[in-house]
Amino acid sequence: MKMSQMHQETALSRCPNCEEPLESGDLFCGACGYDLSVVPAPPEDHPTIAMTVPVEGGAPGGTAASGPGAPTAAASGSVEWSAAPVAGRSEPPAPGSAPVHAPAGVRFDGPNASGPGLSSGPGSGPGDFELAAPVAPDPRTSAGAAFPEAALTPPDGTKLCVACRAGHVDPDGYCENCGHAQPRERDHMEQELGSVAAVSDRGLRHHRNEDSFAVSTTALPDGSPAVVAIVCDGVSSASRPDEASAAAAIAANESLLESLPRGAHPQQAMHEAIVAAAESVNSLAHDDGRAQEHDPHHHQNAPACTLVGAVMAAGLLVVGWVGDSRVYWVPDDRTTPPARLTEDDSWAAQMVATGLMNEAEAYADERAHAITGWLGADAYELEPHTASFKPDRPGLVVVCTDGLWNYAESAAEMAAVVPPDAHERPLHGAQVLVGHALDGGGHDNVTVALLPFAVPPQGAGSAYSTA
Repeated sequence: MKMSQMHQETALSRCPNCEEPLESGDLFCGACGYDLSVVPAPPEDHPTIAMTVPVEGGAPGGTAASGPGAPTAAASGSVEWSAAPVAGRSEPPAPGSAPVHAPAGVRFDGPNASGPGLSSGPGSGPGDFELAAPVAPDPRTSAGAAFPEAALTPPDGTKLCVACRAGHVDPDGYCENCGHAQPRERDHMEQELGSVAAVSDRGLRHHRNEDSFAVSTTALPDGSPAVVAIVCDGVSSASRPDEASAAAAIAANESLLESLPRGAHPQQAMHEAIVAAAESVNSLAHDDGRAQEHDPHHHQNAPACTLVGAVMAAGLLVVGWVGDSRVYWVPDDRTTPPARLTEDDSWAAQMVATGLMNEAEAYADERAHAITGWLGADAYELEPHTASFKPDRPGLVVVCTDGLWNYAESAAEMAAVVPPDAHERPLHGAQVLVGHALDGGGHDNVTVALLPFAVPPQGAGSAYSTA
């Protein structure tokens, strides 16, 4: 038996790999099989572990730690932190910019991708390792005490980890403190703008968020306000659906912001906005720089998405759509009935409209959600739908993708899940509705925009027209 092994019999009480208790004389861990003979004998005095620290000019035989906040060893054997600023907390993310939750999967890429458990030491041969340096102290607890100013005031432009809220994020999107991969910006988006708010979430099953939205406000020529909400749902079976939905939402919103202030009727402005969105999505089929027509072996569906939008202006509520995203009307007075203001471009809706099936039969069919209208270069024909309403009482306009209405399909079901105070707190209401879809299973991306419509009660009935 080697001397190092003899010393270990009394020195080691737990496996350094899995922390299982050891018995005197063990050469291998009974739980994980770890070879205890490779663990170096501890020194006789106060034990220290060599911190792989940066040394001026480099340290022979060692690996230098890099990055801000790397620890340095003091003469007494304790660990001190460099003066590089270390953030201890972050401000809440700006609406629509920073994601709220971390993704389900966590990756550890970079230098430690093979596993941070072992590192080579000086004079090591094949199969001869030392224990790696322990993880640096959590900046939220240690650095804040040593450098409270740095902990409370991160440098301008610093991007902090959404998991530990302390480490800096490297250019590859990983936290330098805890190693967490940062969620993509579109995984969860929120925006509140005056009397309109929207929330979009990746859901629990999709690997990315293919929905998009745009909310905005402007003024009509007479100075009265106009409020806009556009919601788009990328067609997953097409290529680049996330780009399609983003392009459509941006184009439709910009078109409305250009036409409404110059006096266009809101219903005509909505029609023009849908046409502009379609043209923007069509252009994606030709902007990738690849001549698909010269590659007979490469087939790719054109980018595609659906669109639904609402405009509140001059006492009118105008909606427009192509596809199966919807608009619901939920009166503030819940004793009056809610209503769905759009008709799906879908197989199920077509079966009901032609009288071949009733609604229950059609939506129970596996083909129910096959869409018959969308925006994209491979769409059969663009047929924008628009409708104009004049509500006679205050209420809430719910603009959403099927990621939400799949869990509250009828108008009554949607009204039942809308919070009673959503007209006063539209962002909170949108968050609750997204949460309802996630609680129901979150099988799809979920996007919803809420527009409170405030008018004084004037009596029964409402006027509307469709085109």
